[in-house]
Order: sequence, then structure tokens, then C-alpha cells
Amino acid sequence: MTTDPLTPAARALCDAMAAAFPRPGADPAVFRAAARAHLGELPPGSVDTEARGVRVRVYEGQADPVVVFAHGGGWVLCDLDTHDRPCRALAARTGATVVSVDYRRAPDHRFPAAEDDVYTALEWAAARYPGRPLVVAGDSSGGNLAAAAALRARDHGGPAVAGQLLVYPVLDHRLDGESARAYATGFFHTTAHMRWYWEQYLGPGGDPVAASPGLADDLAGLPPALIVLADCDPLRDEGLAWARRLSSAGVTAQVHLHTGVFHGFLGGLGLLPEADDALDGAAAWLSTVPGN
Repeated sequence: MTTDPLTPAARALCDAMAAAFPRPGADPAVFRAAARAHLGELPPGSVDTEARGVRVRVYEGQADPVVVFAHGGGWVLCDLDTHDRPCRALAARTGATVVSVDYRRAPDHRFPAAEDDVYTALEWAAARYPGRPLVVAGDSSGGNLAAAAALRARDHGGPAVAGQLLVYPVLDHRLDGESARAYATGFFHTTAHMRWYWEQYLGPGGDPVAASPGLADDLAGLPPALIVLADCDPLRDEGLAWARRLSSAGVTAQVHLHTGVFHGFLGGLGLLPEADDALDGAAAWLSTVPGN
């Protein structure tokens, strides 16, 4: 008998999420509806505004740093509301200001629209909060956008970025790591879903290498990183490879690898101890970002 690598609580949540989630190839509107199905009423305490034409939600805090956050969802689904809870929790745990970015989504807007929007929000945050250290952050496809923003800031004289917080990030379109095979199915986020997301994001003729921060030629000069990973995740090996490449380039990189959980486990705040541990670990790391 094969032992399930997920904890019992994670397995129960994983199966419940998978049962309510569309198959790859469904209409994007169906995916978006599924992501918002159980939101409920959002608590007060944030302000929606415009960041040079890009809608953002700001959770104001008095402590450093300012975290520019890009939500996950395969560049197709999810939004400010679906990620309100983790952004709110991160702000509460750290006292930092969190700027959540409502970037344009695929397939209506292909690469590099989402990347452009996150970078615009980063520039806006730098101007709005002068002197405070900036951190780019995101989960899943949002981790892709955060890493891309860090690269763009380095290469184009953009705002100084003090850190990158990447939660089970999408970094390499090839999906050729062992984890993409070992956890291809049965762990909520499937490799087939990820391939479909890439298709929506890139569209016909899109450049997959340009959209894959993990394939950037040179990572030297990037800010220190925390990469938060789930062990049972098709994308796990992409995150590990990013950490290794950063270290090889002389960039400080920490990995928090959480066993017994799946891609998207941070959505289990209050249900999975690992989710709360991951957020606590991220908050502790943020307190070490240069400039704090």
C-alpha cells in the first residue's frame, strides 16, 4: 500500500479543492467563478486605488518594508479579492505596507501585459513610499511576475528592490523537473493545468523563454530571496533551481520547503498548520530585509 505524502488535513483540503475546480481547457470565466466561489464578505481595512493606471489594493502599515504583491492563478484567474486574506495576514503579521496588484489577465491580455502592470505598480510604490525598502512578492504565477519585476528593475535602472518573496513560483515553461512528473496529478494543481495556463498567457507566437525568469541568463545583482515551496507540487523543482542559481550568482537565497502539502496550500490559513507556519516564516524573513 502506497503511503500518501500529504498530511490527512492537507489531503482533505486538496481533494475538496480539486473536486470543485475546472479541468484544463474550460472557459476562463468558469475558472474565475470557481476561484471566487467561497469568498464571502471581505473585512474592511484596505484601500483600492490607481497606480499609474493599474488598480491596486493597499494594506497600509507603518513598519518597513513595502511589499508589492502579485496574486497567483495561472495569469488567468484569481484577483484582489481571492488573495485578500493572505495579503491582509501578511500585513498584520509584519506591520508592513502590502500593495496587491490587479494586473491584466490572460487570455484577454497576453504576456507581457501582467508583467508590465506589476512593474508599473512597483515604480508607483517606490514613488509613494520614498526611503522605504521595497520587496516584490507573489504566489504561483504571481511569483513569476515578482521575479520578472526584480530582473527588470535590475536591468532597466528601476527602483531598488530589497528582497523577493516567491511562494511556489512559476519560473520555467518547460516543466521538465522530476516534480512535474511525480506530482502531475492527484495534488490539486496538475501539470496539465500549468501547461494550459502557459498557453493562455503566451498565446500564439509568444516567447516562452522571455516569460520564464528561471531561464534568465544572469541572476547576479538580484535582491535576496525567500522561496516558499510545497513538497508535493509540480513546480517544486523550478523553485529549487531558482534558489540554486541565485546562490551560484552570489545572491542570498533561502528555501522554506514544507512537506506534506500541495501547491496552493497557503490558501489553507487557519486550516493547515503548514500554511500558518509558512506565513510566519515569511513575516520573519521580511524583518531581515536590508533597510529594516
